[in-house]
Amino acid sequence: MLIEMKVFGLAIDPTAGTPIVILKDTEGKRAVPIWIGLFEASAIATQMERIDLSRPMTHDLAQNIIGALEARITRIVINDLKNNTFFAVIHLERGDTELMIDSRPSDAIALALRADAPIFVDDKVVEKSMDIHFTKQVGDLNRYTKEQLEEFLEDLSPEDFGKYKM
Repeated sequence: MLIEMKVFGLAIDPTAGTPIVILKDTEGKRAVPIWIGLFEASAIATQMERIDLSRPMTHDLAQNIIGALEARITRIVINDLKNNTFFAVIHLERGDTELMIDSRPSDAIALALRADAPIFVDDKVVEKSMDIHFTKQVGDLNRYTKEQLEEFLEDLSPEDFGKYKM
């Protein structure tokens, strides 16, 4: 089952200094943290803040190309989580044809924000995300327990996101 989610905000992992995009379901009951790169965080933050740049950045360019091809992003789906790596698919519509493009979730989210397209996460991914082993993202830390991750997410307040909250 797919769960519609919104970008709740961007945060910085306090241990590793790595950006995290936090997705929350529309009821605010479930959250999915995805550790992302600095460039992707910048692309997401730029769009969240509706900052117009003088020249198109990579995600703006991709959105411009999609439009020039008379296609549109209908939704993105974060559909899998394997070995601490999230997977996503961008759903495009061009006329009567639907295309599905493999993507990193951070790129898919940046494009979804630009296209005002909905973001969905497979419920299996939501469950798996609570048991991620974070050593690749945050260095030589012990494995976070599900309870520690839930506590981290529950304790986040809008102020934790600085100017990037939604």
